[in-house]
Amino acid sequence: MKNFKTPGEILKFFVFFYLLSLAFWLFLTAFSGNIILWSAESLILGPIFSLFPSLIANLILMRLDINFQLKYLNPFRWFVFCVYVLGPFLFALIKANLTVAYIVITGKTKTAIVEIEPKLKNSIALVLLGNSITLTPGTLTLDERNGKLYIHCLNSKGPKPKIEDVCGNFHKWIRRIAS
Repeated sequence: MKNFKTPGEILKFFVFFYLLSLAFWLFLTAFSGNIILWSAESLILGPIFSLFPSLIANLILMRLDINFQLKYLNPFRWFVFCVYVLGPFLFALIKANLTVAYIVITGKTKTAIVEIEPKLKNSIALVLLGNSITLTPGTLTLDERNGKLYIHCLNSKGPKPKIEDVCGNFHKWIRRIAS
């Protein structure tokens, strides 16, 4: 338990996940009864059922030593994430689909496994970048070692391409979101 230093932090994460689970329960059971929007059963069972995912989330965070920080709940970060998904990522996704379609039609591939060093500060940023790269057709994140990502590309620009050739400006956006 390196990341949880005090019982107060453990309690803070438990309360956060409990409230999140309860809000999700209330959202799912809305319009089920006549007490405001919910039935009596929903209002009684919701707080009870919300305990289980909260306990599980807390155990997972402690057991796997995941460094979950409250800064990731900042609404501005979520706004930047939404702009990233609906802007640069969506554009790269469409462009990659067209490139893969061209490769399939012509049969011309220049496959390679390339190494990039995005210089991201934490593992959450690396996972977000790796997933963004993998979700883009024609690329697949194979491994991460010491802050470097190893990626299989269908259309490589050479044995040592620039990071922009592999993942565009994903790393710059992810640095804003997760650093």
